[in-house]
Amino acid sequence: MPIDAAKALAAGPRTGEISWTTKDVQLYHLGIGAGLPATDPDELRYTLESRLHVLPSFATVAGSGAPGVIGGLFLPGVEVELAKVLHGGQTLEIHRPIPAQGTATATRRLAAVHDKGKAAVLVLRTEVADDDGPLWTDDAQIFVRGEGGFGGDRGPSRRLDPPAGEPDRTVERPVREDQALLYRLCGDWNPLHADPEFAKLAGYERPILHGLCTYGITLKAVVDTLLGGDVTRVRGYSTRFAGVVYPGETLRIRMWRERGGVRVAVSAVERGDAPVLTDTVVHHS
Repeated sequence: MPIDAAKALAAGPRTGEISWTTKDVQLYHLGIGAGLPATDPDELRYTLESRLHVLPSFATVAGSGAPGVIGGLFLPGVEVELAKVLHGGQTLEIHRPIPAQGTATATRRLAAVHDKGKAAVLVLRTEVADDDGPLWTDDAQIFVRGEGGFGGDRGPSRRLDPPAGEPDRTVERPVREDQALLYRLCGDWNPLHADPEFAKLAGYERPILHGLCTYGITLKAVVDTLLGGDVTRVRGYSTRFAGVVYPGETLRIRMWRERGGVRVAVSAVERGDAPVLTDTVVHHS
């Protein structure tokens, strides 16, 4: 069996040092569309090293670029085809504001394997700490199509009731034609996001945008629109990837204020508001 759940879960955690610089942070911010207009003071806090603030979703690429997603395919007991892999969801908990440059220890392990019948779901957990203590914890939920049905636990349901009423704010964010090519430079080299032939092999008409790029674009919109641009207010951020985004499309981001958080729904404007991110919550102070 391509996925041996018992063997995969029994494997010990992997620990290693990661580091990042202001250049890595700036590249990530550009990769999610920051810097327009280029001289806007609100954008310079994402692009100019002398006043750099770190958007918390940078944690998903810090150090070695999306290790939780691709790295999870090289664990003991896991042997799958890359074309069958989908990033199903992401949960991020921020313990302290992320510094603009730093060195930390990352501990990665497989936290769970769920059997969804037609697919297996791997929950890949990364915990990061520096000399001052924990920085962040993130869980990546990875769907592997065709690898379910092994008799395992289905796992918890992550579906939330839809937000009530009209959104408090709605913004639109255009996605550049070359957005995926730029975002790849943050470390996720999956050819699904660049190679037309590989995209067709995976069942898509053309290369798609990284889910984590949409994830970052969305968090930036929430921070800039409802949190006064203060990245340090973000305490947690979770989402389910409900559909794809093609470079060149426009994202419609709807936001509902709740106690201690913001509910968010993201859709692709040009495809009749096709859902992109659902069950999305930004927790904040």
